[in-house]
Amino acid sequence: MHQPISWSALADASVGVWGLGVEGRASIRRLGSMGRTPVLVDDAPASPSLDGLEVLATGSGGLAALLRCDVVVKSPGISRYRPEVAQLEAAGVPVCGGLGLFMEEADPTRVACVTGTKGKSTTTALAVHLLTGLGYRARAGGNIGQPPWDPAAEPAPDYWVVETSSYQVPDLCRAPLVVAVTSLSPDHLDWHGTVERYYADKLSLCTKPGVALAVADGSDDLLRAQAALLGPHLQWVTASDVERDTAWSAALGLPGPHNARNASIARAVLAGLGVPGASDGDRLAEAARDFGGLPSRCHSLGTVGAVEFVDDSLSTNVLPAQAALRAFEAEPVALLVGGHDRGLDYTPLGRSVAARTAPTLVVTMPDNGPRIGAAVRDAAGDRVEVLDAASLQEAVETAFGWARSGGVVLLSPAAPSFGRFRDYRERAAAFAEAAARCGTLS
Repeated sequence: MHQPISWSALADASVGVWGLGVEGRASIRRLGSMGRTPVLVDDAPASPSLDGLEVLATGSGGLAALLRCDVVVKSPGISRYRPEVAQLEAAGVPVCGGLGLFMEEADPTRVACVTGTKGKSTTTALAVHLLTGLGYRARAGGNIGQPPWDPAAEPAPDYWVVETSSYQVPDLCRAPLVVAVTSLSPDHLDWHGTVERYYADKLSLCTKPGVALAVADGSDDLLRAQAALLGPHLQWVTASDVERDTAWSAALGLPGPHNARNASIARAVLAGLGVPGASDGDRLAEAARDFGGLPSRCHSLGTVGAVEFVDDSLSTNVLPAQAALRAFEAEPVALLVGGHDRGLDYTPLGRSVAARTAPTLVVTMPDNGPRIGAAVRDAAGDRVEVLDAASLQEAVETAFGWARSGGVVLLSPAAPSFGRFRDYRERAAAFAEAAARCGTLS
């Protein structure tokens, strides 16, 4: 790992930006505000130029250009374990992440980082909503907000709550005083290489220099099993904490026990930051009102007749799909699963489907849907019907036909959207369009 570097330390450096997604473009803007013109490199450039600057392909001159830089700022999607990263650092070129550069200069008492296989987006949004309701200027950073080093994010808020992925954690040399882990399950094996390294990378957030409190979901068995990786500053959020907090968290109007836990974790983060009101149930209940939830996270699109359509397109692994099923445990559910195959074990999802007592249909979609369907068949036998569809549109039509007399058509794919869709948002839009073809949503 490189020595700690901050954004201001790049004022006189030759800098390469590797990866031109949301974070890469924020890094370009930050460097531009400092009067620096970076070298731009992308694995698969969408265009030969960006904002008037040449964009080089990694494999066609890009890596050579990065090797001539003083520092490289890479996007999170580029695995730290790629051989090109090792080559750069062996040549004495530090490879950093934008969040790591930010944390070197941030006030650690005004930032919280939230990670977890599932629940981190909702918990981040909840913490920001509660802070705002308590009278503070708060902003979400990460996938659901702005990169906090982006000059477009100014003026700085009172608090940043940063959704922090397992891709970003290895790039941090230090963390804020308060961090949180919402859940743990195998994921992102293509980036980390092994499940053990995924766990170690993600949970190392809790033991980074600067951490004084690590909040974690005490109901998560895998987190409990990995407690040794959570460090000495651990505070479990327990079932009794969640039960107590329902006095105010019910005002959020979110379905499912997982969201009650997310709310308790968010409250614990605020309490750890020393936010006045974080332990006052009445103030929290008032602050909780009017939370709209996240798009594509167990979000109801409305009903067609007796059928409710629920968009959970953000579900990209087993845990969120299990949580979504529990949110509708008493209702008939037609579950739509499948997407990009990352080699995950779907046996736990098969068991969750098999354990349901309400009527359930599983409709599989390309590419890995049939593999998920096989896990359901292995666990449930002929007690749960599994049907294969060739597209999302066909899956919605099949599910609606089954649920027409009453029930939920639930898109919770348990897999990313890569390949068939640009991202989860495009998949969600396609689901909404397919639902609308079934009739007028109300």
